[in-house]
Amino acid sequence: MHYGNIKKYDIADGEGVRVTLFVSGCRVHCPGCFQKQTWDFLFGNEFTKETENEIIKYLKEEYIDGLTILGGEPFEPENQRELVKLLRRVKKELPNKTIWSYSGYVLEQNLLEGKNKHIEVTDEILSMLDVLVDGPFLEEKKNISLAFRGSENQRVINMKETLKQKKIIMYIE
Repeated sequence: MHYGNIKKYDIADGEGVRVTLFVSGCRVHCPGCFQKQTWDFLFGNEFTKETENEIIKYLKEEYIDGLTILGGEPFEPENQRELVKLLRRVKKELPNKTIWSYSGYVLEQNLLEGKNKHIEVTDEILSMLDVLVDGPFLEEKKNISLAFRGSENQRVINMKETLKQKKIIMYIE
């Protein structure tokens, strides 16, 4: 897996101060995407154990609320297989940090069992997320006043409650 950027202090992509990882590789290709360079799976730097250690170090700061993963597309199968390792480590070493992820895919259309982006680690990844912001960015539904999303079709989903209740529970409307 490759990544385009790591932000040590991000206040735009989730609640509080967050560390954000922008993974590379995306097949969604939303028109109007603000990160088109990350569509290329080889964009940026290779994600290594040293990269993982660096993220963990940033997350250990008391004022950091959690980790946000975006892209590119975290739920491309190639990325899921690497991200699951990072998320396991975050949950083990820093269990009080929240984990958010953004995806251009839609949870029930693409990510659940039997769907086209569901692989052997998808359920585990979803179970480690506190919040999933899902859906493609749609230029015609762009709304800069929305919290944590770029277009009105995108949802901010409470993943813990969604998995527990087996229905979509919004984190914010």
